[in-house]
Amino acid sequence: MESRQKERIEDLLQRHAAEFLSRESNRLSLITVTGLRSTDELGHVTFLVTVYPEDRAEEALGFLMRQRSALRDYIKEHMRLRRIPHIEFELDRGEAHRRGIEEIM
Repeated sequence: MESRQKERIEDLLQRHAAEFLSRESNRLSLITVTGLRSTDELGHVTFLVTVYPEDRAEEALGFLMRQRSALRDYIKEHMRLRRIPHIEFELDRGEAHRRGIEEIM
């Protein structure tokens, strides 16, 4: 898969994940998709997320893990992919570190 095509698909995956989560979340915390990591052939995708308030991060991560199958179905409905990737979620620690540095400054 060429790099430009992969980037376009990654952007669409990230956008659809954000749309899905905004629709399905319980609004007790704000979950933002900040990025993703993927394998070369997009067989496995890890969405990086931030959660506000931060003390609800573990609870939100549990919600996200339970929603993986529903998100795959949503992606299948909204994108034309040969193979729907395996989905994981991970807290975006880099974003949290960046905010911590900003607070210090």
